[in-house]
Amino acid sequence: MKRLLMLLWPMLVTAVPASAQGSDIQVREPGFKVFQFPRTAIPRIDGDFSDWDIVPDSYAVDMSQMWDDTGKHPSVDPSTLDIKVKVGWVNGMNRLYFLYEAYAAFWDFTQLSLPNDTSEIVVDGDLSGGPHTDEFRLNPEVKSRIDGFFEFQNIHAQNYHIMTPPTEGKSWTMVWGPQQWLKYLPYANYAYDYSFSHGESGKMRMEFYITPFDFASPEGPAKSVESRLYENKKIGLCWAVIDYDGKTENNGFWNLSRHHQMYGNASMQRLFTLMPLEKQFRKDVECDWSFVVVPDTRTVCFEDNSYGQITSWHWDFGDGTTSDEQNPIHTYRRDFAHYVVTLTVTGPAGTARSCKVWEVCVRDLKHPSKTPYD
Repeated sequence: MKRLLMLLWPMLVTAVPASAQGSDIQVREPGFKVFQFPRTAIPRIDGDFSDWDIVPDSYAVDMSQMWDDTGKHPSVDPSTLDIKVKVGWVNGMNRLYFLYEAYAAFWDFTQLSLPNDTSEIVVDGDLSGGPHTDEFRLNPEVKSRIDGFFEFQNIHAQNYHIMTPPTEGKSWTMVWGPQQWLKYLPYANYAYDYSFSHGESGKMRMEFYITPFDFASPEGPAKSVESRLYENKKIGLCWAVIDYDGKTENNGFWNLSRHHQMYGNASMQRLFTLMPLEKQFRKDVECDWSFVVVPDTRTVCFEDNSYGQITSWHWDFGDGTTSDEQNPIHTYRRDFAHYVVTLTVTGPAGTARSCKVWEVCVRDLKHPSKTPYD
């Protein structure tokens, strides 16, 4: 993929915002892992948490990695509050899946307003960093807070106040911005499991997914740009747990970030990496490939994306020609046609093949061929 990006870089660079430079925290810290679910085991959001049994505990983020930045609790006491979170993703789907498990000695959920035991999640899908709430707008002397809310808030990073659990009849999350469509299908979904009442102790489990956006327009999803998720991509992600315990003020703001203002500044998030599939979910040899057609030409750049120890490659371009290069560049003679392209790879563990029917299509607008298309 790096090779393809290098070829397309002159066309892509103008689309990258100048602010998309990340931060020292995001780039330098070791970060956390996001588990990749196999495409045959996509978690269902149904309150049956067995889908998560395949996720190793090494992916869990627990209370030992959080701190109460109010200073009310200098250390973790799991007998009063204990939290564990796992995050997952599926290759080809721009969603982040969460399993949230929490024990609390006092669950607070009777109000219809904002105060509620809450898990506040912020996601920055492209590491653009920087402020994303009206409070931290860059030019307060030019843009008012109300203008900042409608023109700036939640656009390049999104903040969710997830109610744990919500009062009966109350929305499952507050999306802190004008993009309220973010919390509805198909961009989000949720399911809870708990048996306690308000004021009681007990364990709550919740699974949900959200869709991160590089540009979440207040005008709706049609004018928005989803964050593209792919293997080894690094994203900004963080959460804080706001614990009320029946009081009007919170009894703790347990934060995964070392910065309280992570809720409104994406540069203060933590670094998470979208991991490849665990080895037990893969074959010893898997064949896969991708391609990019050079615009307005019949030239196609092919890239091998196979998995395993590969020692030989054989490409059949579907036009009577072949190549044994790993990443060939091929020019088709016909102006407008689609081709059946096949890659066969071989290694010590065996052979695999990937054939794509009529996926490669070419058309040279600058030098059209006189060969008729049939």
